[in-house]
Amino acid sequence: MTKALTLKGRDYDTKMSLGARMWKYRAFYFFLLPAIIWYAIFCYYPMYGVLIAFKNFKFNLGILGSDWVGLRYFRNFLGDPYFWTIVKNTLVISLLKLFCGFPAPIILALFLNEVRNVRYKKLVQTLSYLPHFVSWVVVVALLTKLLSPNNGAINELRQAINPNASSVFYLGEPGWFYPIIVLSDIWKNVGWGSIIYLAALTAIDPEQYEAAELDGANRWQKMGHITLPGIYPTIGILMILSLSGILNAGFDQIYLLQKPSTLHLSEVLDTYVLKRGLQQGHYSYSTAVGIFRSVISMVLIVTVNGISRRTSEVSLW
Repeated sequence: MTKALTLKGRDYDTKMSLGARMWKYRAFYFFLLPAIIWYAIFCYYPMYGVLIAFKNFKFNLGILGSDWVGLRYFRNFLGDPYFWTIVKNTLVISLLKLFCGFPAPIILALFLNEVRNVRYKKLVQTLSYLPHFVSWVVVVALLTKLLSPNNGAINELRQAINPNASSVFYLGEPGWFYPIIVLSDIWKNVGWGSIIYLAALTAIDPEQYEAAELDGANRWQKMGHITLPGIYPTIGILMILSLSGILNAGFDQIYLLQKPSTLHLSEVLDTYVLKRGLQQGHYSYSTAVGIFRSVISMVLIVTVNGISRRTSEVSLW
């Protein structure tokens, strides 16, 4: 009877006008108001500046007073001799982070889920979360200290093992750039990323594990047949979101780790926009590059979401 009344109430709500529903649930909309205002001020109002990409922007004329040039800066970017290098670097770094970094929080969450010592589990969780709250400025300063060719801990350890070993400038070696980028990103974000999966694991019915134990399943079998399928929708949604940001390689980390010797590997869309826009004053050109990246990201999230919905029934909408 209660279920019937609930369904009847839902049918009644769907027949009401939008204004009537908003008035009926005005208390809920009141709590939404701060978020709506925040998005309006910081997300929608700044979109007015997108016009700069289609104009030859001059400070003295303003956005509306500057001459309209259409798609000139988009054509300039596509014809830029550095275009393919920048896009390739962005994709390579993003894909390396995705393939190496995406499974890391899942693995950590699965292992933490198997820990029975509560104190040890909380200690590991706390230690793994802490790096997320450390800024990239501090992390890069630590890396510089550890990997320095002069008195760096890594080089001193190598020379302690082999006195004839020569010092290596890891941050300036092109061959070490990608490993440092990927490993430092995993170290900083693995603990924080595992929170979502640990929350998803709490929704799995414990009776499934009890039934599996009665059937003689060991820990690995329970993990493969119960735990992983239980968090599969969460994995799918986060994968869609990760693929949509494939052109966001991580500005702070890469910009701080850039060296002249690794510039041909580390120049990505984010750093390129900063240098052309703020440092060289090409505001219209850098805005066009930013719009290009945003459009590609939008196309990617719509495409990946559609494929996922058709193949696995996991989607954002």
